[in-house]
Amino acid sequence: MTGFPLSSVLGGVGLSIVAVVLLMALTFAVATAQRRHAVIDVAWGLGFVGIAVVVFLASAGEGDDGRRILVLVLVMVWSLRLAAFIGRRGRGGEEDPRYEDMLPVWAAGLFFEAVGDQQLASFRNDPSRRGTVLDTGLWRSTRHPDYFGDALVWTGLFLVAADSWPGVLTVLSPALMGWTLAAKTGKPLTEQRMSARPGYKEYIESTSGFFPRPPRAGRRI
Repeated sequence: MTGFPLSSVLGGVGLSIVAVVLLMALTFAVATAQRRHAVIDVAWGLGFVGIAVVVFLASAGEGDDGRRILVLVLVMVWSLRLAAFIGRRGRGGEEDPRYEDMLPVWAAGLFFEAVGDQQLASFRNDPSRRGTVLDTGLWRSTRHPDYFGDALVWTGLFLVAADSWPGVLTVLSPALMGWTLAAKTGKPLTEQRMSARPGYKEYIESTSGFFPRPPRAGRRI
């Protein structure tokens, strides 16, 4: 029996990742155009087809050809059946309630991150505000709307992935991201750099450090 060299295995893995990323990007574009994000379920099955084909082509000349072809056919049959079944089941129906529930979590995060960054850019480009503290817009309810939004985006992605058992393990991603932004390099380093700016101490005392809340005068949140 002919084995597979490590370089071929790693190459197949790398190409598979690229294929999945491209498929997910295309799926997201289609879902956005159709306003039906449940098409991701169909892409789930088709993703295995892409991986199987990529690995089959990447392993050309390695291993036993008969075994490679058999594995390719078996994976494709299973994947195409799953994608066809899910596609028929969802045809003409309404959006999957799972995505209706999960996507607003992700969308809220994107809103905080995008709007917060835009407000910060406008503030920095205003010469009259130079040397002052941005305490309007989203920055009135949290000192770091961009960091909070980023953490919320990753939490939303986790909730989508957690619909299946292996996806639950991705909880490490939002947990690490949230910890890094709120307690390690994001919020602490930014506030250390801003601490000498006039008015920032008062801003800290009245404005939430991470989670958005109504400002409270004279009280650190």
